[in-house]
Amino acid sequence: MYRIGDLAKEAEVTVRTIRYYEELGLIESPDRRDGGQRRYKEKDLIYLKRIIQLKSYGLSLVEIKEIIDLGKTDPSGEKRRTRLLKHYREKISDAITRKEKLDSYIDELKWHVEQLEEVDDFQGCPGPACADCKFLDKCRFAVSDE
Repeated sequence: MYRIGDLAKEAEVTVRTIRYYEELGLIESPDRRDGGQRRYKEKDLIYLKRIIQLKSYGLSLVEIKEIIDLGKTDPSGEKRRTRLLKHYREKISDAITRKEKLDSYIDELKWHVEQLEEVDDFQGCPGPACADCKFLDKCRFAVSDE
């Protein structure tokens, strides 16, 4: 059994976060025991860690609440599983898109570094040397001889 402060410490969140999650209905607020203190079980810690994990995957608290609520109405867990799969697939797709953009950005910076290291007169760039420049196909500022 955990008191709220112990639960917060184990889950690496604040007591305020736990209370907020209780207000939102993400975790159940246990009855108060001796001395008016809440006592949480191991399953509450696991549940709290799962919420934190889902947040780290980019799910909003609203999305997490929907998943939790599905668990209350679907004892088989199939609706919950289907919803999680949907969210995870969306997050994977979003992450791949962000990775592709980041890879493109890195490639762009790399050729600029290489250009600055290799071009003799970078202040004259773009200019007459563009025709023979090995970066011509990448450069948006290349000057044509025409």
